[in-house]
Amino acid sequence: MARWSFRGWAGAVIAVTVVMLGACTSPPPSAPTLQEPASSVSPSAPSVALTPALDHVHGLHLDAQGTVLAGTHTGLVAIDTAGRTARIGESDDDFMGLTGVPGTDHLFASGHPGASSSMPNPLGLIESTDGGRSWAAKSLTGEVDFHALATDGEVLVGFDGRTGLLISTNAGMDWTAGAALAAAALAVTDTGILALTRNGLQRSTDTGHTFTAVVDAPSLALLSAAKSGSLWGVDTDGTTWRSRTGQVWEQRAAVGRVEALLAIDYDTAYAANAQEFYTLD
Repeated sequence: MARWSFRGWAGAVIAVTVVMLGACTSPPPSAPTLQEPASSVSPSAPSVALTPALDHVHGLHLDAQGTVLAGTHTGLVAIDTAGRTARIGESDDDFMGLTGVPGTDHLFASGHPGASSSMPNPLGLIESTDGGRSWAAKSLTGEVDFHALATDGEVLVGFDGRTGLLISTNAGMDWTAGAALAAAALAVTDTGILALTRNGLQRSTDTGHTFTAVVDAPSLALLSAAKSGSLWGVDTDGTTWRSRTGQVWEQRAAVGRVEALLAIDYDTAYAANAQEFYTLD
């Protein structure tokens, strides 16, 4: 299965994760006029160096203990506030997609088996209920490699890099086909499913079957939804944005070249690449 490189889609400025993919090479459209005025220069967000550095970051999750977990090419890694990284569990699988129920130890992932794995390639959907210490096959084993994956605990939506979205309404047990669109990132909120596409940010209110453009959204390259429904994004210039509903966006700090984004609430988010971890507020 060909991988969909998000870096080709977002240009030289942003590199992505898991929310990421490789069939979409056209850049997103220029940012429209926003409802809230944006300053021309954003201050840089505070960051710490990751020690040791990671090979790549495909997705971030906040577990039940408040620890940020990162899906990488060689397994799951915990990141502490000082930037120290430590492997979680024994899996060395390539987590091309990683998501979880916010604030819990319930994780979902997809990708390719690592050197020590006996799982088929691709992994399909795998699941952990202990914060990534152990994993089990859930569904679509040997069939799907999700590069974009999002959940609220019940609805699970993924993009397989080929035909379009797949939707599950029972936490990944059964799947149906959704809209035939390519998504660089996905988010599930109480108001619908959001997808970053080559045509900009789009929202679905019918569980991923049809989408319409989110008017006045910035030209985002990364997207994450908090449990509250608040949204954070990183645009194609490496500047962060936040929104309570997706209608009005506020420009925040600059992070530059990052690969993954995690919204905690309206006031806090995290971003990371293989070398640095950023705190956004």
